Amino acid sequence: MLVACTSDPAEPRQGERDGLRPGSVDLADPYVPGAGNGGYDVSHYRLAVRYDPATDRLTGRAKVMATATHGLSRFTLDLAGLDVTAVTMGGSRAEHRRDGDELVVTPRHGLPQGRRFAVEVDYSGVPAAKADGQLGSGGFLHTADGAVALGQPWSAATWFPVNDHPSDKATYDIEVTVPDGLAALSNGVPGEKTSAAGWTTWRWAEGTPMASYLTTLVIGDYRVETGTHAGRPMVTAVPASLPATGPEAASLARTGEIADFLASRFGPYPFDSYGGVVVTDARVGYALETQSRPVYGPGFFRSGRPNPGVVAHELAHQWFGNSVTLSRWSDIWLNEGFASYAEWLWEEHDGGRTAQRNFELEYAGTDWSRPSVDPGRSQLFGAAVYKRGALAVHALRRTVGDDTFFRILHTWTAERRGGNATTADLVVLAERVAGKPLRPLFDAWLVGARAPALP
Repeated sequence: MLVACTSDPAEPRQGERDGLRPGSVDLADPYVPGAGNGGYDVSHYRLAVRYDPATDRLTGRAKVMATATHGLSRFTLDLAGLDVTAVTMGGSRAEHRRDGDELVVTPRHGLPQGRRFAVEVDYSGVPAAKADGQLGSGGFLHTADGAVALGQPWSAATWFPVNDHPSDKATYDIEVTVPDGLAALSNGVPGEKTSAAGWTTWRWAEGTPMASYLTTLVIGDYRVETGTHAGRPMVTAVPASLPATGPEAASLARTGEIADFLASRFGPYPFDSYGGVVVTDARVGYALETQSRPVYGPGFFRSGRPNPGVVAHELAHQWFGNSVTLSRWSDIWLNEGFASYAEWLWEEHDGGRTAQRNFELEYAGTDWSRPSVDPGRSQLFGAAVYKRGALAVHALRRTVGDDTFFRILHTWTAERRGGNATTADLVVLAERVAGKPLRPLFDAWLVGARAPALP
């Protein structure tokens, strides 16, 4: 943490007398140490990047619009590995320096609490993924025909300056310039595409607040399908190297159908566009619910058959995780437990096993010593988060009955839409809707060390 200090504690510096102090350089989330910054709230990012796969070089300009949440003498943005050439505020150069993966900005004049401000950052370099021994790697990957920027719990700071924690959501305009013939896919509604001098600029706009880890950038030789569904744009993309009738394209083709089914269970779809992107790089060993346009790694289609289950999981996140976003990573079961349960709902709807049968099978094989809430950093993506979380969701359903259960889900996604939440928030809401105490139920199914009695 950057700490304001003086040689004489009895005589504060001018900035301190004016109620100004540095913004914190860490939001103190133990699951992602060093991530996020304090002292301001971002409302919008305007990103313009240019990427050349031949050199793996990215050049960017980011405009970050924010409001000071306390008087700021300086503030920081997360930015990993890239070189900053200029920082501008109000048309004038602002003092800046790098401190590891932080960009420290000192405005010419302090920012009082409540002051809206914009900072523009010019930067460039060869971006790279960020590795972590417990959480794996995430971020910018140079691929055979382009690049992929993807990862959880981080990736954004590897390609633009950002307040890189889900507690500070913002809207986005994203402009990506790539060599002619390549696609540049990102989040939200597609905008005008223009070409000049051998380069094509793709434009995207996400007008609903989005956590930074849900941003994505996929560049390469893609077969892009653009249409509409339920009055909203639908953009899907499959690498041109894959057959047009393969399991990847067949799975993405069910996006609208699956989203409609989930809307009948969870409430209205929360975003202005739909879609999905398949990547073939084996380093992407997962699928990720990047907002409005999930990205699917190659492993989900190795069987040669369509995989609507993974599509249901990632689309369920559009409600649980994307629209209603965790406040701290220790509550990740709020994302993964509900998305895993959505797989059970979809399987039953699609003619497979019932949700009850999946519940019984999973219950029998669960390690109850591992909690779903605050699972520990090394278990952030463990079975307790996904499967035990889904068990808790079904146990709630069996306890309160279907009518009340789905009313809880609809109320949760409506009242918390576009915001952040905690497990405690869910318990309070569920008790209010059900009209009965439910904390013992949640405690038993989420963190209890012994198998709970079946409801």
